[in-house]
Amino acid sequence: MTMETFIDFLQWPAMVATLIAAWLVGSRQARKRNWGFLCFILSNALWIIWGVQAHAWALITLQVGLFLMNLRGTKKNAAQPDPS
Repeated sequence: MTMETFIDFLQWPAMVATLIAAWLVGSRQARKRNWGFLCFILSNALWIIWGVQAHAWALITLQVGLFLMNLRGTKKNAAQPDPS
């Protein structure tokens, strides 16, 4: 497998990580929400790597913005008490 093929494959784990993250962020439990934000951050990194290879500059810019929002979400989630 070439490096280009490997990077092209990254769109699939990026997509799966994004879906799992969206599911977890919707949880009422702070611990699960935190895992969701961390999954989103992983997906942001994977999408950026894939986007560089594909020259998808708008996608990269979007992922950087979403990464910053996910960092904010992680911080705000840690500041709130768990209702359970």
